[in-house]
Amino acid sequence: MSHVLGLDVSTTATKAVILDGSGGVAAVASAEYPYDTPRPLWSEQDPKLWWDATQRAVAEALAQAGLTGADIDAVGLTGQMHGLVALDAADEVLRPAILWNDQRTGAECDRIRDLVGRERLIAVTGNDALTGFTAPKILWVREHEPDVWARIAHVLLPKDFVRLRLTGGRAVDRADGAGTILFDLAARDWSAEILDALGIARDWLPQTFEGPEVTGAVTEEAASATGLRAGTPVVAGGGDQAAAAVGVGSVEAGVSSLSLGTSGVVFTTTEGPTIEPEGRLHAFCHSVPGRWHLMGVMLSAAGSLRWYRDALAPGTSFDQLVAEADEAPAGSDGLLFLPYLTGERTPHPDPLARGAFVGLTVNHARAHLTRAVLEGVAFGLRDSLELVRAAGLAPSTEIRATGGGIQSGLWRQILADVLGARIVTTSTAEGAAQGAATLAAVGAGWFGTVEDACRAFVHIGEPTEPSGSDAYEHAYVRYRELYPALRPTFHALSEG
Repeated sequence: MSHVLGLDVSTTATKAVILDGSGGVAAVASAEYPYDTPRPLWSEQDPKLWWDATQRAVAEALAQAGLTGADIDAVGLTGQMHGLVALDAADEVLRPAILWNDQRTGAECDRIRDLVGRERLIAVTGNDALTGFTAPKILWVREHEPDVWARIAHVLLPKDFVRLRLTGGRAVDRADGAGTILFDLAARDWSAEILDALGIARDWLPQTFEGPEVTGAVTEEAASATGLRAGTPVVAGGGDQAAAAVGVGSVEAGVSSLSLGTSGVVFTTTEGPTIEPEGRLHAFCHSVPGRWHLMGVMLSAAGSLRWYRDALAPGTSFDQLVAEADEAPAGSDGLLFLPYLTGERTPHPDPLARGAFVGLTVNHARAHLTRAVLEGVAFGLRDSLELVRAAGLAPSTEIRATGGGIQSGLWRQILADVLGARIVTTSTAEGAAQGAATLAAVGAGWFGTVEDACRAFVHIGEPTEPSGSDAYEHAYVRYRELYPALRPTFHALSEG
């Protein structure tokens, strides 16, 4: 039986997932690595870590499945979006990659708005200038590291550095490319207008491809390093959120998905380049040819629960914490949690936003704090869903959910009640990597379209229905009042 391989180059690990001809998961392997925070607001990573981890993960996945490289028909790539990988003319890394969660570029975002005009920027790219995106990172290097700037010959996104090592060629899919805010969203390619306004050379940027298109083939050198077969096609794939949407079948207009990983995402597929006028929702190309999507992003979703556990309950399992939280009432007896631990993107594009517990009394126990974290993340995701509604798109009554946090039955129920939607899990346990493998299956010719592949590979699980309780409505109103009230304090605290 033939197989396909999906590679997910995430912030903390590279995952390799092998699917068989029926879409079943034949193997999952992962190789972890750290990232660095050398200064406040900074987040960086050595790209060589991704390639080293790819070699280990692919070799382990092949061994786990009892396969050789000859059994893999195609490879698909996905990974963390928005990162900046700067290369010289010999394709050597010039500096550590600046990651999606890096917040140093506030001044560069203002500069982009000045050079392009905020309204024009949103009209062309679908997005405002935010610190997470790639374009302001490029301008930061020009401003602060002129020696690096002078040597730049190529700019890649994280997963595409792995593609370079696999195939020897530079390419990017259109979903990930749109996340640089250097794209003409409607044209699905680099914007000459934006590049000229920002003074970024077009020849620094790779050719763009639709998600299932073949971008190159595994080289002899990469085959020796990974165990793959030389000549194996490598498809474009997609940024992690677009690939995860493929993994759960959110590939047709009106089908929404939710990702509850370190960050949290509300994702709605659209037929055309729909733009939220204020740029509070991200508007990107989809990994599906001829499709786009709107996306709301919160930076610390399940990451909030991990921080809470590590900081306040070290050594306690997540299962134990969530079991305790199930004993606390909906609304946590008036306790609210703001999940802005690493700043925020949607609906408050503010790198200086901070997390907070509000409403603590002596009557609150650990169970209330834990439940407040779960509820605060759900409220943050509802903020994105409300913006989808305000943009004129009817929110789906069924949301397909993925990510580690969604494994919690209590968290699924909280999400169903807060969002007012049926939450369904799918057969896609491996998220973005499985979506990348699905795109590879299309590129290998197994299916004619991505939609056909999803109909064959994605199976819906048991739904979690809203309970009908309105217990969260009052709490959500109070939650929405907190950021405007606390913003001056957040910004004052950042000044020391």
